[in-house]
Amino acid sequence: MSVLPALRVPEELSARVPAEQRGSGRDDVRLLVSRGTSVTHHTFRELPGQLRAGDVLVVNTSATLPAAVSGRLGPDPGGERIVVHFSTRGDDGRWAVELRTPRRDDGAGTTLPRAGGPAGAVVRLPGGVHLVLDEPLAPGGSRLWWARVSTDHHGAWVSPADVPGLLRRYGRPIRYGYTERDQPLSAYQTVFARPSPDGAGSAEMPSAGRPFTARLVAELRSRGVRFAPLTLHTGVASAEAHEPPYPERFEVPRSTARLVNAAAADGRRIIAVGTTAVRALESAAGPDGVVRAASGWTDLVITPRRGVRVVDGLLTGLHEPEASHLLMLAAIAGRAALTRGYEEALRGLYLWHEFGDVHLLLPAETVHDSHC
Repeated sequence: MSVLPALRVPEELSARVPAEQRGSGRDDVRLLVSRGTSVTHHTFRELPGQLRAGDVLVVNTSATLPAAVSGRLGPDPGGERIVVHFSTRGDDGRWAVELRTPRRDDGAGTTLPRAGGPAGAVVRLPGGVHLVLDEPLAPGGSRLWWARVSTDHHGAWVSPADVPGLLRRYGRPIRYGYTERDQPLSAYQTVFARPSPDGAGSAEMPSAGRPFTARLVAELRSRGVRFAPLTLHTGVASAEAHEPPYPERFEVPRSTARLVNAAAADGRRIIAVGTTAVRALESAAGPDGVVRAASGWTDLVITPRRGVRVVDGLLTGLHEPEASHLLMLAAIAGRAALTRGYEEALRGLYLWHEFGDVHLLLPAETVHDSHC
């Protein structure tokens, strides 16, 4: 169910190219700040003035993979054209993938959704590699399928560690029809991204961190803002279906758990940079709100009913009204604050999606807070 059922986002408010191609840099985006139902308008470069010394920004260090690869369906080299979105690597070496149909009417490399399967179907990929579909990721599902990757030499299965190499050689970043053209992989990496030793990464960019620059991070540090890194490798979003997130790999290191717990005990604010950071941090928190080092898979879906145990605020992009992420935002800020913020974003012609503007959701300030 939509959290904002009356909201309608005009197509012209989609950010079609990265901010540095529209203006002077990555941080040349707008910043909407909600403190409860009070809303103010800023540029992202003004973020340091919106935070306090002692605030902790929790950031996702997952690097973005070039996760889209073109192929052909079936054993025939002239089979149906397919684009494979590699989503998530399973513990058994298989990958969760989404098959997409290339658009033939825009000439820009965008795709349309299609059903996956059937089981046993083969997709021919570049470099003599075959993708073999096994089963839907979820019972009764059709969008995401578990698949194995093999070479064209005697059907030998490719090691999971080899798939990132396949993506580096033949892949490109996943993008959707609201963007104007393909962008280099560097446009989809945040300043916080760190390569994973096993080659794992995110199918789609953890985009809330995109507007940060090294200079802005340095300024925030100089003002006493702390950074707490963690990792959550994002899977392929359901751009059309707006399904809730499915299980994803995450890791919260011991140093981050210590920093967050100490700040919370001292009454400092814990502000997540992106919904992925919220999901990982809350997955590592017990019912007592204490964060512990953790790694593995999380299937946590945060709703107003579940609430949050650790996070006080959130920096995030602007989400479509049907997006399941809005349930998380409502859990953190409340429906009234969320509704008010989105009304102001529409009125102010803010830009949506991964190259767009950002929204900082903070608790309402008391008189004491405003004089801290």
